[in-house]
Amino acid sequence: MSNKPVIVFEGIEGSGKSFHINHVSKFLKEKKIDHIKLREPGGSKNSEKIRKLILESKVNFNKNTDLFLYLAARSENIVELEKNYRKKVILIDRFVDSTIAYQHYGLGINLSLIEKMNNFLLKNFKVDFTFVNLVSEKNMSQRLKKRKKLNRYDFFKKKFYKKVQNGYLKLSKRNKKRYMLINSNLDINLNKNLIITKINNLIR
Repeated sequence: MSNKPVIVFEGIEGSGKSFHINHVSKFLKEKKIDHIKLREPGGSKNSEKIRKLILESKVNFNKNTDLFLYLAARSENIVELEKNYRKKVILIDRFVDSTIAYQHYGLGINLSLIEKMNNFLLKNFKVDFTFVNLVSEKNMSQRLKKRKKLNRYDFFKKKFYKKVQNGYLKLSKRNKKRYMLINSNLDINLNKNLIITKINNLIR
């Protein structure tokens, strides 16, 4: 593995993935390690525009439109990702696994279609390691209630989030060496230390 790896943080709403990616970014800055951090959908200027469209709470796109919008947002990011590939550590808040977990396991879109389109977009760009943040229904609901602003994906039924989280678990079983499961129901400082320890191993 390169010491400039591509590291992804995955998880359903309220799982703590954004908190942890921000903590890792701060850690890398303190260590003066070159890195970029982006989120999906979003990250680049055009991708952020698509993000606003996707997550607008009042819209009601069908599942295929959703998929194509997410892929369009990723398409806008790939130039920036390729430019920094193996030159800087790359941190991504949701990526390919999210598309599979949400659009296939959650919404039932054909897996082969999603994989073919992602392969077309990413070509030789590969993820080196993924943290999957897991959260209970109770804690997810409590955390969402504390948010000042909610988006469309914060209002899905609990059954949907369960399908998505189970999807992440299935993906992690395909290649256990490339994934670390983080139990976000545990003490946050414990998880911070677990993640930073792994990050140190990945970039040394």
